[in-house]
Amino acid sequence: MSKLGKTNAKFSLIEEGDKILVGLSGGKDSLTMIHAMKEQQRRAPFAFDFIAVTVSYGMGENFDKLSAHCREYGIEHIVKETQTYDLAKEKIRKNSSFCSFFSRMRRGYLYSVAKELGCNKVALGHHMDDAAESFFMNFIYNGQMRSLAPKYTAQNGLVVIRPLIQMRERQLRAFVEDNGIEAIGDEACPAMRFDVKMPYARAQMKEMLSSMEKEHPQLFTSLNAAFKNISVDSFFMSEE
Repeated sequence: MSKLGKTNAKFSLIEEGDKILVGLSGGKDSLTMIHAMKEQQRRAPFAFDFIAVTVSYGMGENFDKLSAHCREYGIEHIVKETQTYDLAKEKIRKNSSFCSFFSRMRRGYLYSVAKELGCNKVALGHHMDDAAESFFMNFIYNGQMRSLAPKYTAQNGLVVIRPLIQMRERQLRAFVEDNGIEAIGDEACPAMRFDVKMPYARAQMKEMLSSMEKEHPQLFTSLNAAFKNISVDSFFMSEE
């Protein structure tokens, strides 16, 4: 909660009067986020509301346990039913990447539900490991120096925030394990039902960063600092 509070103060993520849609997949990251935001709601010297929204891909998923968990802790929860799985059968070619397709569709549904509910912000559960992996994937495969912003405004006017962006993945895993919270794992991943390529690039980034961190234990601390201290004028930039 201390780290969450500092991140919120640094980037002004959650503010007075906000109504926030929180993307809840049921995995360790989003489960940690809804509990952290519930506690933040109790501690904050200002009022804000949030609602957890889960996108169903239409694969026959059962979110009864997830909904029951939210009820137990007084967290409002909605399941958005979609036919993304059937649509993917038509749109995704054999041996092609699936992650970007499902990610785009899920984000689109979250945005539409946020608009329907009158929310002004959407909270996503990305953490520091995600930011580091994204940075190196863009760097190596796309020739770009970019990562995941703590806060930005989407084209539709919604403000997207990442309250956990300065936390490590292992912290989130420890939270659900230490508190006996049942998280949804890879069994809910649509890839398990498709003959498609697995996301090797991200898996390779995880392995590379893990190896680097063993040699340089302060790696993620330095990355976190570096993402806030970018010397643009030291790169090969024109003066346009």
